[in-house]
Amino acid sequence: MHEAPVRVGLNFGVRARVGDLASPDFAGKLYEDTGTPGGLVAVAIAHALALAAAVAVASDASGGHVNPAVTFGAFVGGNITLFKAVVYWVAQLLGSVVACLLLKIATGGAAVGALSLSAGVGAWNAVVFEIVMTFGLVYTVYATAVDPKKGDLGVIAPIAIGFIVGANILAGGAFDGAAMNPAVAFGPAVVTGVWENHWVYWLGSFVGAAIAALVYDIIFIGQRPHDQLPTTDY
Repeated sequence: MHEAPVRVGLNFGVRARVGDLASPDFAGKLYEDTGTPGGLVAVAIAHALALAAAVAVASDASGGHVNPAVTFGAFVGGNITLFKAVVYWVAQLLGSVVACLLLKIATGGAAVGALSLSAGVGAWNAVVFEIVMTFGLVYTVYATAVDPKKGDLGVIAPIAIGFIVGANILAGGAFDGAAMNPAVAFGPAVVTGVWENHWVYWLGSFVGAAIAALVYDIIFIGQRPHDQLPTTDY
């Protein structure tokens, strides 16, 4: 029970931009121009596979959130307590920072790229992108992992979650990095010291997560009472 938050953080480390494939020094070893469609596809596939594995590995111990926005969505829907959500957030953010530091060490000091907005994309444009993409992610999490009526669909939850993240990166990665996850932006920001427009990735993802949680809970879970939270969580 007490090990779960730690596993959340460590598993998130696997996904912290897969060490941040967006870093020019690192991704340049694979592609001459990381702005090409091929470079974006590589990042999307890497994220999809890494996240699917992380969710599958951590699902039994902690629910496999590996994302503060997903945790917030679970809290809004009444599926976890505020205390547990805060513990998860701390673990997830620490995991992101550690992952970026390990990347910097493993690559011989290569630059860790912080998420940023593309030319012509305003902060509020990016907020809308993050709301829409995170809505899709958290809605998928609810449909495949949270819904008590999911049945056998829960077996494919890690794959479905990985796929929606990969698809969203293909759709929005060229505009704002397609974080859908504040921790993805937090680790690189801490390591690089670049905080410009950082708030975008918190506001957009949390709003999208909250909307998805409320919509799914109201429409599909309905009036079914939530499972009583364990008293040890209070």
